[in-house]
Amino acid sequence: MTMHLAELNVGRLLAPTDDPRVKDFMDNLDFINGLGKRMPGFVWMMEGSGEPGTGNTETSIGGDPQYVSNLTVWEDVASLEKFVWGTVHKQFYERRAEWFEVLGGMHFVMWWVPAGHQPSLEEALERLALRDRLGDSEDAFGWDWLKEAEMHKTHACGAAA
Repeated sequence: MTMHLAELNVGRLLAPTDDPRVKDFMDNLDFINGLGKRMPGFVWMMEGSGEPGTGNTETSIGGDPQYVSNLTVWEDVASLEKFVWGTVHKQFYERRAEWFEVLGGMHFVMWWVPAGHQPSLEEALERLALRDRLGDSEDAFGWDWLKEAEMHKTHACGAAA
């Protein structure tokens, strides 16, 4: 069975989506998401309403409109790494502390899904909670768990939000 790589990252914006403090982030959501969707190896992304400049920010977590998520599926590790660390996405990732609060718990998780599966946000949040509770495992992991992941070792940003 062919497996694909799912990833979820979550964050809590420092301000509401229409606040000037997160304007640069919001203004670039469509650009960055569009870039990801055009990357070789991209499979699927959880979408929002489709309204320009909103990305998936309408899909809040726990009823908190500032707690937002990004959920995607990729053919393989190399495809996701190339997008995250090898495109302009990295420049926006490096600026995350400008727009997002520092979270006390885990904010990123990956796991393998059968080709064609589109994980729900609930499924993804369960994986995130699993990684937060148990650390990296076959069912929920970060970059260091993946032996084939290389770019994050040389291209990753420093710790922040």
